[in-house]
Amino acid sequence: MMNILVVDDDFSSRTIIQKILKQEGHTAWTAEDSQEALDILQREQVNVVISDWNMPGMTGIDLCRYLREQVSLGYIYFIIVTSRATKQDMLEGLSAGADDFLSKPIEPVELILRVRNAERVLALETTSVTLFSLAKLAESKDLETGNHLERMREYARALAEQLMKDPAIRKEVPPRFPEIIYQSSPLHDIGKVGIPDYVLLKPGSLNDEEWAIMKKHTILGAETLQATLNMYPGADFLRLARDIAWAHHERWDGSGYPRGLRGEEIPLAARIVTVADVYDALTMKRVYKSAYSHSVARGIIIEGSGKHFDPRVVQAFLDIEDNIVQIKDNLLNAEVVNTPLLNEMSMD
Repeated sequence: MMNILVVDDDFSSRTIIQKILKQEGHTAWTAEDSQEALDILQREQVNVVISDWNMPGMTGIDLCRYLREQVSLGYIYFIIVTSRATKQDMLEGLSAGADDFLSKPIEPVELILRVRNAERVLALETTSVTLFSLAKLAESKDLETGNHLERMREYARALAEQLMKDPAIRKEVPPRFPEIIYQSSPLHDIGKVGIPDYVLLKPGSLNDEEWAIMKKHTILGAETLQATLNMYPGADFLRLARDIAWAHHERWDGSGYPRGLRGEEIPLAARIVTVADVYDALTMKRVYKSAYSHSVARGIIIEGSGKHFDPRVVQAFLDIEDNIVQIKDNLLNAEVVNTPLLNEMSMD
Protein backbone atom coordinates (compact mmCIF):
# COMPACT_ATOMS: atom_id res chain seq x y z
CA MET A 1 0.00 0.00 0.00
CA MET A 2 1.15 3.53 -0.72
CA ASN A 3 0.99 7.07 0.58
CA ILE A 4 -0.88 9.21 -1.96
CA LEU A 5 -1.53 12.94 -2.13
CA VAL A 6 -4.58 14.16 -4.08
CA VAL A 7 -4.40 17.78 -5.24
CA ASP A 8 -7.54 19.40 -6.64
CA ASP A 9 -9.24 22.75 -6.05
CA ASP A 10 -12.63 21.02 -6.36
CA PHE A 11 -13.66 19.64 -2.94
CA SER A 12 -15.96 16.90 -4.25
CA SER A 13 -13.43 15.61 -6.79
CA ARG A 14 -10.57 15.26 -4.31
CA THR A 15 -12.87 13.76 -1.68
CA ILE A 16 -14.18 11.09 -4.07
CA ILE A 17 -10.65 10.15 -5.14
CA GLN A 18 -9.51 10.01 -1.52
CA LYS A 19 -12.41 7.71 -0.62
CA ILE A 20 -11.62 5.28 -3.46
CA LEU A 21 -7.95 5.17 -2.52
CA LYS A 22 -8.70 4.51 1.14
CA GLN A 23 -11.05 1.69 0.18
CA GLU A 24 -8.10 0.11 -1.64
CA GLY A 25 -6.03 0.33 1.55
CA HIS A 26 -3.87 3.32 0.66
CA THR A 27 -3.13 6.29 2.89
CA ALA A 28 -4.46 9.40 1.15
CA TRP A 29 -4.10 13.09 1.94
CA THR A 30 -5.81 15.91 0.09
CA ALA A 31 -4.77 19.45 -0.79
CA GLU A 32 -6.86 22.17 -2.42
CA ASP A 33 -3.91 23.83 -4.17
CA SER A 34 -0.22 23.35 -4.94
CA GLN A 35 0.99 25.37 -1.94
CA GLU A 36 -0.91 23.15 0.48
CA ALA A 37 0.41 20.15 -1.42
CA LEU A 38 4.00 21.34 -0.96
CA ASP A 39 3.42 21.79 2.77
CA ILE A 40 2.19 18.19 3.04
CA LEU A 41 5.09 16.90 0.96
CA GLN A 42 7.53 18.49 3.40
CA ARG A 43 5.85 16.74 6.36
CA GLU A 44 4.82 13.37 4.97
CA GLN A 45 6.45 10.55 3.01
CA VAL A 46 4.43 10.62 -0.21
CA ASN A 47 4.90 8.02 -2.96
CA VAL A 48 2.33 9.24 -5.48
CA VAL A 49 0.76 12.61 -6.32
CA ILE A 50 -2.53 12.71 -8.22
CA SER A 51 -3.05 16.30 -9.29
CA ASP A 52 -5.61 18.18 -11.33
CA TRP A 53 -4.09 20.02 -14.29
CA ASN A 54 -6.06 23.26 -14.01
CA MET A 55 -5.81 24.96 -10.61
CA PRO A 56 -5.51 28.60 -9.51
CA GLY A 57 -1.94 29.78 -9.04
CA MET A 58 0.53 26.95 -9.57
CA THR A 59 -1.10 24.45 -11.95
CA GLY A 60 -0.68 20.70 -11.74
CA ILE A 61 1.92 20.87 -14.52
CA ASP A 62 3.83 23.57 -12.61
CA LEU A 63 3.72 21.44 -9.47
CA CYS A 64 5.03 18.42 -11.34
CA ARG A 65 7.85 20.40 -12.90
CA TYR A 66 8.78 21.86 -9.50
CA LEU A 67 8.87 18.43 -7.81
CA ARG A 68 11.17 17.04 -10.49
CA GLU A 69 13.70 19.69 -9.47
CA GLN A 70 13.53 18.80 -5.75
CA VAL A 71 16.08 16.01 -5.36
CA SER A 72 15.67 15.97 -1.57
CA LEU A 73 12.08 14.67 -1.88
CA GLY A 74 13.16 11.58 -3.77
CA TYR A 75 11.21 10.19 -6.71
CA ILE A 76 7.45 10.79 -6.53
CA TYR A 77 5.20 9.16 -9.12
CA PHE A 78 3.06 11.93 -10.64
CA ILE A 79 -0.37 11.40 -12.24
CA ILE A 80 -2.04 14.33 -13.99
CA VAL A 81 -5.86 14.50 -13.95
CA THR A 82 -7.21 16.29 -17.00
CA SER A 83 -10.02 16.56 -19.52
CA ARG A 84 -7.43 17.54 -22.13
CA ALA A 85 -6.77 14.84 -24.69
CA THR A 86 -4.74 16.39 -27.52
CA LYS A 87 -1.29 15.08 -28.42
CA GLN A 88 0.20 18.49 -27.61
CA ASP A 89 -1.29 18.40 -24.10
CA MET A 90 0.14 14.93 -23.49
CA LEU A 91 3.57 16.05 -24.69
CA GLU A 92 3.44 19.07 -22.40
CA GLY A 93 2.62 16.85 -19.43
CA LEU A 94 5.35 14.34 -20.24
CA SER A 95 7.94 17.06 -20.74
CA ALA A 96 7.10 18.39 -17.27
CA GLY A 97 7.87 14.94 -15.85
CA ALA A 98 4.40 13.41 -15.49
CA ASP A 99 4.36 9.62 -15.28
CA ASP A 100 0.73 9.00 -16.18
CA PHE A 101 -2.62 10.64 -16.92
CA LEU A 102 -6.19 10.21 -15.67
CA SER A 103 -9.10 11.35 -17.79
CA LYS A 104 -12.04 13.34 -16.44
CA PRO A 105 -14.58 12.33 -15.37
CA ILE A 106 -12.64 9.81 -13.29
CA GLU A 107 -13.70 6.18 -13.49
CA PRO A 108 -12.94 4.32 -10.21
CA VAL A 109 -11.63 1.24 -12.05
CA GLU A 110 -9.24 3.34 -14.14
CA LEU A 111 -8.02 5.16 -11.04
CA ILE A 112 -7.30 1.87 -9.26
CA LEU A 113 -5.45 0.46 -12.27
CA ARG A 114 -3.34 3.61 -12.70
CA VAL A 115 -2.35 3.49 -9.04
CA ARG A 116 -1.48 -0.21 -9.30
CA ASN A 117 0.76 0.63 -12.23
CA ALA A 118 2.45 3.28 -10.09
CA GLU A 119 2.96 0.64 -7.41
CA ARG A 120 4.73 -1.66 -9.87
CA VAL A 121 7.00 1.10 -11.15
CA LEU A 122 7.94 2.25 -7.65
CA ALA A 123 8.55 -1.36 -6.57
CA LEU A 124 10.94 -1.73 -9.49
CA GLU A 125 12.80 1.40 -8.43
CA THR A 126 13.05 0.09 -4.84
CA THR A 127 14.35 -3.23 -6.14
CA SER A 128 16.99 -1.46 -8.20
CA VAL A 129 18.18 0.57 -5.20
CA THR A 130 18.30 -2.56 -3.01
CA LEU A 131 20.27 -4.52 -5.57
CA PHE A 132 22.75 -1.71 -6.02
CA SER A 133 23.18 -1.35 -2.26
CA LEU A 134 24.01 -5.07 -2.00
CA ALA A 135 26.50 -4.72 -4.83
CA LYS A 136 28.14 -1.78 -3.10
CA LEU A 137 28.60 -3.98 -0.04
CA ALA A 138 30.80 -6.32 -2.06
CA GLU A 139 32.74 -3.39 -3.49
CA SER A 140 33.12 -1.51 -0.20
CA LYS A 141 36.35 -3.23 0.82
CA ASP A 142 38.15 -1.90 -2.24
CA LEU A 143 38.66 1.85 -2.01
CA GLU A 144 40.19 2.03 -5.51
CA THR A 145 37.22 0.99 -7.60
CA GLY A 146 35.57 4.41 -7.69
CA ASN A 147 32.42 4.37 -9.79
CA HIS A 148 33.15 0.92 -11.24
CA LEU A 149 29.65 -0.43 -10.70
CA GLU A 150 28.02 2.70 -12.07
CA ARG A 151 30.12 2.59 -15.24
CA MET A 152 29.87 -1.15 -15.73
CA ARG A 153 26.08 -1.27 -15.54
CA GLU A 154 25.81 1.61 -18.01
CA TYR A 155 28.16 -0.21 -20.41
CA ALA A 156 26.17 -3.44 -19.98
CA ARG A 157 22.84 -1.73 -20.70
CA ALA A 158 24.22 0.04 -23.77
CA LEU A 159 25.65 -3.22 -25.13
CA ALA A 160 22.36 -5.04 -24.47
CA GLU A 161 20.39 -2.34 -26.29
CA GLN A 162 22.70 -2.60 -29.29
CA LEU A 163 22.55 -6.40 -29.36
CA MET A 164 18.75 -6.33 -29.28
CA LYS A 165 18.76 -4.69 -32.69
CA ASP A 166 19.49 -8.21 -33.94
CA PRO A 167 16.13 -10.03 -34.42
CA ALA A 168 17.72 -13.36 -33.45
CA ILE A 169 18.81 -12.00 -30.08
CA ARG A 170 15.45 -10.32 -29.50
CA LYS A 171 13.92 -13.81 -29.64
CA GLU A 172 16.28 -15.00 -26.87
CA VAL A 173 15.57 -12.34 -24.28
CA PRO A 174 12.60 -10.49 -22.71
CA PRO A 175 11.75 -6.99 -23.99
CA ARG A 176 13.07 -5.42 -20.78
CA PHE A 177 16.42 -7.21 -21.03
CA PRO A 178 18.58 -4.03 -21.14
CA GLU A 179 16.90 -2.67 -17.99
CA ILE A 180 17.10 -6.02 -16.18
CA ILE A 181 20.82 -6.34 -16.95
CA TYR A 182 21.30 -2.76 -15.76
CA GLN A 183 19.77 -3.74 -12.40
CA SER A 184 21.45 -7.13 -12.11
CA SER A 185 24.99 -6.61 -13.41
CA PRO A 186 26.31 -4.76 -10.32
CA LEU A 187 25.85 -8.01 -8.37
CA HIS A 188 28.46 -9.82 -10.48
CA ASP A 189 31.00 -9.81 -7.64
CA ILE A 190 28.62 -10.17 -4.69
CA GLY A 191 30.37 -13.45 -3.79
CA LYS A 192 33.50 -11.52 -2.82
CA VAL A 193 31.78 -10.76 0.49
CA GLY A 194 32.61 -14.38 1.37
CA ILE A 195 36.30 -14.21 0.38
CA PRO A 196 38.75 -13.77 3.31
CA ASP A 197 40.38 -10.35 3.54
CA TYR A 198 43.88 -11.81 3.46
CA VAL A 199 43.11 -12.96 -0.09
CA LEU A 200 40.77 -10.21 -1.26
CA LEU A 201 42.95 -7.33 -0.05
CA LYS A 202 46.39 -8.84 -0.67
CA PRO A 203 48.48 -6.11 -2.33
CA GLY A 204 50.71 -8.48 -4.30
CA SER A 205 50.10 -11.42 -6.60
CA LEU A 206 48.07 -14.34 -5.31
CA ASN A 207 49.69 -17.76 -4.97
CA ASP A 208 47.97 -20.84 -6.36
CA GLU A 209 46.09 -21.58 -3.13
CA GLU A 210 44.91 -17.97 -2.77
CA TRP A 211 43.88 -17.84 -6.41
CA ALA A 212 41.78 -20.96 -5.96
CA ILE A 213 40.03 -19.26 -3.02
CA MET A 214 39.46 -16.07 -5.02
CA LYS A 215 37.85 -18.01 -7.88
CA LYS A 216 35.20 -19.28 -5.47
CA HIS A 217 33.55 -15.84 -5.41
CA THR A 218 31.68 -16.83 -8.59
CA ILE A 219 30.19 -19.91 -6.90
CA LEU A 220 29.48 -18.10 -3.62
CA GLY A 221 27.68 -15.33 -5.48
CA ALA A 222 25.61 -17.74 -7.56
CA GLU A 223 24.64 -19.84 -4.51
CA THR A 224 23.60 -16.74 -2.55
CA LEU A 225 21.43 -15.44 -5.38
CA GLN A 226 19.98 -18.89 -6.07
CA ALA A 227 18.90 -19.18 -2.43
CA THR A 228 17.02 -15.90 -2.79
CA LEU A 229 15.61 -16.98 -6.15
CA ASN A 230 14.22 -20.13 -4.52
CA MET A 231 12.06 -17.89 -2.35
CA TYR A 232 11.08 -15.56 -5.22
CA PRO A 233 11.06 -17.79 -8.34
CA GLY A 234 9.31 -15.16 -10.45
CA ALA A 235 12.06 -12.57 -10.02
CA ASP A 236 13.74 -12.43 -13.43
CA PHE A 237 16.36 -9.98 -12.23
CA LEU A 238 17.58 -12.52 -9.62
CA ARG A 239 17.85 -15.25 -12.25
CA LEU A 240 19.90 -12.96 -14.46
CA ALA A 241 22.03 -11.81 -11.51
CA ARG A 242 22.74 -15.45 -10.60
CA ASP A 243 23.82 -16.27 -14.16
CA ILE A 244 26.07 -13.22 -14.29
CA ALA A 245 27.69 -13.91 -10.91
CA TRP A 246 28.32 -17.54 -11.88
CA ALA A 247 29.58 -17.03 -15.42
CA HIS A 248 31.19 -13.61 -15.82
CA HIS A 249 34.67 -15.18 -15.66
CA GLU A 250 33.89 -17.84 -18.25
CA ARG A 251 35.58 -17.41 -21.63
CA TRP A 252 34.24 -17.92 -25.13
CA ASP A 253 36.96 -20.51 -25.88
CA GLY A 254 36.19 -22.54 -22.72
CA SER A 255 39.31 -21.53 -20.78
CA GLY A 256 37.45 -19.57 -18.06
CA TYR A 257 36.13 -20.55 -14.64
CA PRO A 258 34.40 -21.95 -12.60
CA ARG A 259 32.83 -24.44 -15.06
CA GLY A 260 34.83 -24.05 -18.25
CA LEU A 261 31.74 -23.15 -20.29
CA ARG A 262 32.27 -22.52 -23.98
CA GLY A 263 30.57 -20.24 -26.53
CA GLU A 264 26.82 -19.95 -26.19
CA GLU A 265 26.84 -22.28 -23.19
CA ILE A 266 27.70 -19.06 -21.35
CA PRO A 267 24.52 -17.02 -20.62
CA LEU A 268 24.23 -13.96 -22.86
CA ALA A 269 24.00 -11.60 -19.87
CA ALA A 270 27.32 -12.93 -18.53
CA ARG A 271 28.96 -12.54 -21.95
CA ILE A 272 27.86 -8.90 -22.01
CA VAL A 273 29.02 -8.18 -18.47
CA THR A 274 32.41 -9.79 -19.18
CA VAL A 275 33.14 -7.21 -21.87
CA ALA A 276 31.79 -4.35 -19.74
CA ASP A 277 33.76 -5.47 -16.67
CA VAL A 278 37.05 -6.00 -18.51
CA TYR A 279 36.79 -2.70 -20.38
CA ASP A 280 36.26 -0.82 -17.13
CA ALA A 281 39.12 -2.67 -15.41
CA LEU A 282 41.43 -1.77 -18.30
CA THR A 283 40.51 1.91 -18.35
CA MET A 284 40.61 2.32 -14.56
CA LYS A 285 43.76 3.28 -12.64
CA ARG A 286 44.89 0.83 -9.97
CA VAL A 287 47.93 0.73 -7.66
CA TYR A 288 49.53 -1.90 -9.86
CA LYS A 289 48.86 -0.20 -13.22
CA SER A 290 47.96 3.06 -14.91
CA ALA A 291 44.65 3.50 -16.67
CA TYR A 292 44.81 2.34 -20.28
CA SER A 293 43.47 4.65 -22.95
CA HIS A 294 40.30 3.74 -24.79
CA SER A 295 42.28 2.83 -27.90
CA VAL A 296 44.52 0.42 -25.98
CA ALA A 297 41.54 -1.17 -24.18
CA ARG A 298 39.70 -1.38 -27.51
CA GLY A 299 42.64 -3.24 -29.05
CA ILE A 300 42.75 -5.74 -26.17
CA ILE A 301 39.03 -6.43 -26.50
CA ILE A 302 39.31 -6.89 -30.28
CA GLU A 303 42.24 -9.26 -29.75
CA GLY A 304 40.11 -11.25 -27.28
CA SER A 305 37.20 -11.67 -29.70
CA GLY A 306 36.50 -15.35 -30.20
CA LYS A 307 38.86 -16.26 -27.35
CA HIS A 308 37.92 -14.36 -24.21
CA PHE A 309 34.83 -12.62 -25.58
CA ASP A 310 31.73 -13.40 -27.61
CA PRO A 311 32.43 -11.93 -31.10
CA ARG A 312 28.87 -10.56 -31.30
CA VAL A 313 29.32 -8.63 -28.05
CA VAL A 314 32.67 -7.30 -29.27
CA GLN A 315 31.02 -6.11 -32.48
CA ALA A 316 28.28 -4.41 -30.46
CA PHE A 317 31.03 -2.71 -28.43
CA LEU A 318 32.65 -1.42 -31.62
CA ASP A 319 29.31 -0.28 -33.03
CA ILE A 320 28.67 1.98 -30.03
CA GLU A 321 32.20 2.81 -28.93
CA ASP A 322 31.54 6.56 -29.04
CA ASN A 323 28.72 6.01 -26.55
CA ILE A 324 31.00 3.81 -24.42
CA VAL A 325 33.65 6.55 -24.30
CA GLN A 326 31.03 9.13 -23.37
CA ILE A 327 29.78 6.97 -20.49
CA LYS A 328 33.35 6.45 -19.29
CA ASP A 329 34.25 10.13 -19.44
CA ASN A 330 31.00 11.31 -17.84
CA LEU A 331 31.24 8.94 -14.89
CA LEU A 332 34.97 9.33 -14.39
CA ASN A 333 34.41 13.08 -14.17
CA ALA A 334 31.55 12.49 -11.73
CA GLU A 335 33.56 10.32 -9.32
CA VAL A 336 33.27 11.59 -5.77
CA VAL A 337 35.73 10.41 -3.13
CA ASN A 338 34.75 11.25 0.44
CA THR A 339 38.21 12.50 1.29
CA PRO A 340 37.34 14.23 4.62
CA LEU A 341 35.87 11.00 5.97
CA LEU A 342 38.86 8.95 4.82
CA ASN A 343 41.25 11.45 6.39
CA GLU A 344 39.27 11.35 9.63
CA MET A 345 39.40 7.56 9.64
CA SER A 346 43.15 7.57 9.06
CA MET A 347 43.68 9.74 12.13
CA ASP A 348 41.72 7.48 14.50
